[in-house]
Amino acid sequence: MSRKYNRKNIILAKNLRKNATKQEKHLWYDFLSTYNPPFQRQKAIDNFIVDFYCDKACLIIELDGSQHDTFQKNQEDIFRTDVLQKYGMNVIRFDNACVDRNFKGVCEYIDQVVKQILGSENSNRK
Repeated sequence: MSRKYNRKNIILAKNLRKNATKQEKHLWYDFLSTYNPPFQRQKAIDNFIVDFYCDKACLIIELDGSQHDTFQKNQEDIFRTDVLQKYGMNVIRFDNACVDRNFKGVCEYIDQVVKQILGSENSNRK
């Protein structure tokens, strides 16, 4: 399934980059901005804007604040993840408190997931 995006979300994505949460800034500036393979932040995909996206690993990282703790928001997140997975993307989520309390562990987990995805891709190509 080819990836599409809603052009109207480009302006919103730029605004979200300028007004990132404390946790998004921390993860971006202290880890993902120099990570290889590269990540993008606030990437428009389909009708969504994902927090962080690595094209090479087809990996999306979402950081969830307390507004995600409601039943309705949880259902929206499940729907969103389902749509993104139909594009062949992997989605991992962390709540902001996890980034605050265990930043090193979050970074190690992201690194492990990327290596696992890319390692399995390389072994499938042999």
